[in-house]
Amino acid sequence: MLVGRMSVELAQLQAVVEEVGAALLRWRAEVLGTGTWSGGQMKAEVDARAHELTSELLAGVDPNLPVVSEESLDSQSHERPARYFLIDPIDGTASYVNGFDGFVTQVALMEGARPVLSAICAPALGETFCAALGGGATLNGAPLVPSGPRDELRLIDNYPEARGFAVLASEALGCTGYVESGSISLKICRLADRSAELFVKDVAVRDWDLAAPDLVLREAGGALTRLDGSTVPYAGSYQHVGLIATYDPSQIASIAKALSRAAAESAAGA
Repeated sequence: MLVGRMSVELAQLQAVVEEVGAALLRWRAEVLGTGTWSGGQMKAEVDARAHELTSELLAGVDPNLPVVSEESLDSQSHERPARYFLIDPIDGTASYVNGFDGFVTQVALMEGARPVLSAICAPALGETFCAALGGGATLNGAPLVPSGPRDELRLIDNYPEARGFAVLASEALGCTGYVESGSISLKICRLADRSAELFVKDVAVRDWDLAAPDLVLREAGGALTRLDGSTVPYAGSYQHVGLIATYDPSQIASIAKALSRAAAESAAGA
């Protein structure tokens, strides 16, 4: 159980994401159907609005801590601070502007090269995930408890049915089911709340997508790595290629090996 400063800070971060989440719901009617695709990502004017509100609220939590945001290129252009807020004002913009519920707003407090506190609000679903390093993870205040071995291996991804790399992964790993979900963060959180067991990607992912849900998943007993099974460094470049997220950390090495072999075989047969 968290006590003292970290408990207070986590409560403050939860309040921030829930206030931003409420604003996103208020704004939604006026931005439905807006947005454009840029470099494989949906961008909309509301992303900047959410960034400004999140930054303003975080200044009230600690005005001395820098904010690094997906929506601020300037914040990404400097050497990483020792301690800072890493935010994704809207993770799942495409879901948000197209009327789907699978979007979140999220904040991670970073110290060194790791998240130590995180708060993630999925306002359209009425869900808030929180976590503290060494202090556990919660969903709407209820602990997310690590689980043991399972007979199921459900893969989670964006679409109503598996596509592309998800098909390759499902076949290579012998998945027994499939779950559709929205943003990257929400999919990772769905492993923490036991809605699925595996999430993999072979495309570019960024630290503001990963840091907050990474901590939630780890504190719930799971693990998140890069596609080759190595630890996400949260240092240097903010971008990485691919990820593996699983409820079972002991399976990371075998998952990475199986995916690498399957990808090589697929390329050779193309």
